[in-house]
Amino acid sequence: MERIIDEEKEYYSLVKRVFDVLAPFYDALTLHIARVRDKTVNFTDARSGSRILDVAAGTGKQAFAFAKKGYDVIGIDISEAMLKVADRKNRYENVKFKIADAVNLPFEDNSFDVSCVSFALHDMPLAIREKALKEMVRVTKTDGIIVVVDYALPKGKICRLLIYNFIKSYEAKYYLEFIKSDLEALLKKSGVEVKEELPVLFGAGRILKGIKIG
Repeated sequence: MERIIDEEKEYYSLVKRVFDVLAPFYDALTLHIARVRDKTVNFTDARSGSRILDVAAGTGKQAFAFAKKGYDVIGIDISEAMLKVADRKNRYENVKFKIADAVNLPFEDNSFDVSCVSFALHDMPLAIREKALKEMVRVTKTDGIIVVVDYALPKGKICRLLIYNFIKSYEAKYYLEFIKSDLEALLKKSGVEVKEELPVLFGAGRILKGIKIG
């Protein structure tokens, strides 16, 4: 337990230090995943009028992708610096951003039709990742949609090795545990039944779409 507490403290300290520095440059640094944003919206295929939560919204790219399709979106992030960038870019009346921790979401149970987390779980230690997913499930309506977008590994052995070593070279240490973990099992444990998967980034990423069960 003490080890987990220390790891969580380290995570929060790291998040503040890193994203305070990266916030002004984050969009440029993540151009390689820009096309995944619209693919995520299309793959989610939420019904018209859906209320959507974007967890770890960062500078707002995924939230804006949902918003331009007419959905009402709330984006949360723990980094004030990142959300300041998102607020400056926001041209949509149907998007709002709020500083909040993914492990303690300030929303009632069953508040959203869709909850999405995009390229954020790999930045979290397992204990934080588990709590964040449970909170996403809690605030999503029963039979509502849960969408997870994150890194994966291609099937080919050589491609897997190349992608793994490339991403490892610039991602935080939590990526190593994340990429070897069973994300589908964690989602099931959290109350999500995975229904569909879409590979993106030539297999270096994937979109998982599931429903809240129970």
